[in-house]
Amino acid sequence: MKKFLLLCLFVLGLGFALFNFKGLADQGEFNSIVLDFLEDVPTTEISEQLKALEDKYGTTASLNSIYSVEDRVYVLEGDKELLKVLAKSPLRQNTEYIEPNYIYQALEIPNDPRYTEQWNLRSVNVELAWEETKGAGITVAVIDTGVSRVPDLKQTEFVKGYDFVNDKSDASDDNGHGTHVAGTIAQSTNNGYGVAGIAYEAKIMPLKVLSGSGGGTISDIADAIRFAADNGADVINMSLGGGGESKLMGEAIDYAYEKGVVIIAAAGNSNQNSASYPARYPRVISVSAVDSAGNKAPYSNYGAGVDISAPGGSEGGKILQNTIDPATGQSVFAEFQGTSMAAPHVAGVAALVKAAGITEPEQILKVLKESSRKVQEDPLNYYGAGHLDAASAVKLALKGQITFKDFFRWLRDNGYLSPRFWIDGGAVMLPAKLLMVLGSYLLAFLLRNYFPFSWSWSLNNGLIWGSSGLFFLQGLYIFDLPQWPFRLLGSSVAELGNAVQGYTALNPLFASVLIPFLLIILLSGHSTWKWFAVGTTVGVAACLLVNAVISPEVWGLGNVAIARSFLFTNALLCFGLAYLASKGENKLA
Repeated sequence: MKKFLLLCLFVLGLGFALFNFKGLADQGEFNSIVLDFLEDVPTTEISEQLKALEDKYGTTASLNSIYSVEDRVYVLEGDKELLKVLAKSPLRQNTEYIEPNYIYQALEIPNDPRYTEQWNLRSVNVELAWEETKGAGITVAVIDTGVSRVPDLKQTEFVKGYDFVNDKSDASDDNGHGTHVAGTIAQSTNNGYGVAGIAYEAKIMPLKVLSGSGGGTISDIADAIRFAADNGADVINMSLGGGGESKLMGEAIDYAYEKGVVIIAAAGNSNQNSASYPARYPRVISVSAVDSAGNKAPYSNYGAGVDISAPGGSEGGKILQNTIDPATGQSVFAEFQGTSMAAPHVAGVAALVKAAGITEPEQILKVLKESSRKVQEDPLNYYGAGHLDAASAVKLALKGQITFKDFFRWLRDNGYLSPRFWIDGGAVMLPAKLLMVLGSYLLAFLLRNYFPFSWSWSLNNGLIWGSSGLFFLQGLYIFDLPQWPFRLLGSSVAELGNAVQGYTALNPLFASVLIPFLLIILLSGHSTWKWFAVGTTVGVAACLLVNAVISPEVWGLGNVAIARSFLFTNALLCFGLAYLASKGENKLA
């Protein structure tokens, strides 16, 4: 008894909370409503209904455009209240749908005031990539001159790094190069300040291997690669290079690669027909540079070893990021050019790809290459696989995957995340459905006081099917699939008569004692299924009682008082039938 009362209070509390909740996701703004009339409705009838709308609500509907004539799509001014009224009006029977005419906006761009100067980010199509991921959960190691926490890296998360030049834990920058590189990868974005970064939700691991003059040793770089691999780096960026192959560095690269780290390096700035080291190593992604027009930058190395190209800038347009002035150590916004600037573009996109679910370095390189924008005439391999494309890379990474984000977006876009979607009658009236379910259990509990029985799956299923059905399915919409099967599965017995067409008025043959009576007759001889019939009958009684109070609409019974009397009478008949069917039974089989 106590448990049952607690359950009732919980259901009531949940219904009240949802009714007053504003919603987890905003369904969008609108100031007009779309009416899509069925093709078989005569135009004269459409005109009459639109005139009636104008007379009653003072709002005029008109064709959306000259191309809407065949589809019969009309638009009228209106808000959520009018939408709610129209969704329950007789107009619903002549329309395929009545829905908000939502106002969409251009793709959101960062609010960083100098983002408009970052031609490079737009050239790699990063805005569409941000629709899917921003690199959360990925750590990028910047093996460079160190990284300083300039103002536009204030919101970027840093993890433990190291200064291999001076053997200390503080890996601050004294040159400006490494901080600039880190900014391209993960500059704090949408912070209303400065500029943006590609994978701005990724973490930066600062590893200083180059001194203030820009030089550093192979041994320090090799140590930094191993440090990154051992401390959780997902991606390594090395905007550095030189001549000469090193077994020490080669082993460090192999070590990191075997641990799943993606390694990226600049091809070099000597305009030579060969990438420099460490970009030349087989397990390193070598990046050449292009200018703002997408052509090879004059300084960029090319040819052997180049895997892909990315914006590196030129005199016609350089790469802008927040860094430090090495002379003063103060924060500045500076424009640099070089393959050093191209490599972090690839590192940032690699972070996006890895955040999208591709984990192996070999597969990430494959995604980057296959998604790149191909250059048809490239006999000298200026561009490797082509121009870096962040959006295509992320899309390819997600291909065939059904991610939580996809599911969340589907729920959001169809309105299911907002309880208002259910409450306002766009799909179902949630409080009414909760009352039907609760009412069926209350009636069953009342019946149990006269004829004791035990609860069972058959009785419980009957109560749910009779009172509300799987009502949450009524609002389910899957692209290109008909909606009526979901309405049918999501309807109670009393609603089956209008489920296929989606009408609001109840069919009197179904919203009556008739079907419960037939079920009792057919199943009364079965010890288990009889209680399914009893539960269904009690559930129908609860459904009819709630409809009689909240929405007394029955086909052929236009008068509200008559419809309400009809529903009340049949609800009492259903409960009486359940009473008689339970008489003499003391226990469920």
